[in-house]
Amino acid sequence: MGTNGSTMLEPLRQGLPPVDAASVSSSASCSLPARYEAVRGARQFTSVTLASWELSDRFDDVALVVSELVTNALRHALPADGSRDLAQDPPVRLHLMRWASRLVCAVRDPSPDTPATRDAEEDFSAESGRGLFLVESFSDSWGWHPLAGRLHGKVVWALFRLPEPPVRRGITDGR
Repeated sequence: MGTNGSTMLEPLRQGLPPVDAASVSSSASCSLPARYEAVRGARQFTSVTLASWELSDRFDDVALVVSELVTNALRHALPADGSRDLAQDPPVRLHLMRWASRLVCAVRDPSPDTPATRDAEEDFSAESGRGLFLVESFSDSWGWHPLAGRLHGKVVWALFRLPEPPVRRGITDGR
């Protein structure tokens, strides 16, 4: 289940070496327009990025999660009347970060509202409202945290564990 505040990074730490922002081996980010076509752009950005990181085999699950996070940001986090401060950064940003043992997808949006999940008794046959259930189902963990400083809104993230890369043997080990 998603978490917030100071505990939001805890699932990133469980069973894995500590996360140090300086130890990100690769990262990529893109701004997304406040239009539903942005979901297609986010999937394309994810495809190109994962291919460059040699993680194309993870595309299906990661792209589904990215699609849900971006759709939620566009549907629930933007003002209904389309108004916003034009001096502000684009309203939605997608960040992909890769460490040796994990991949994190994060979507930043301007709303401070807590992401809402469905209650167990709600109708799962409905055509919408299953986004965070899918994020939870296809990622290893997810969470969110409010932004601070001059940035307003929140970041909703999902973590995927990656298999450890094989150990490369040097020429001097005789093999």
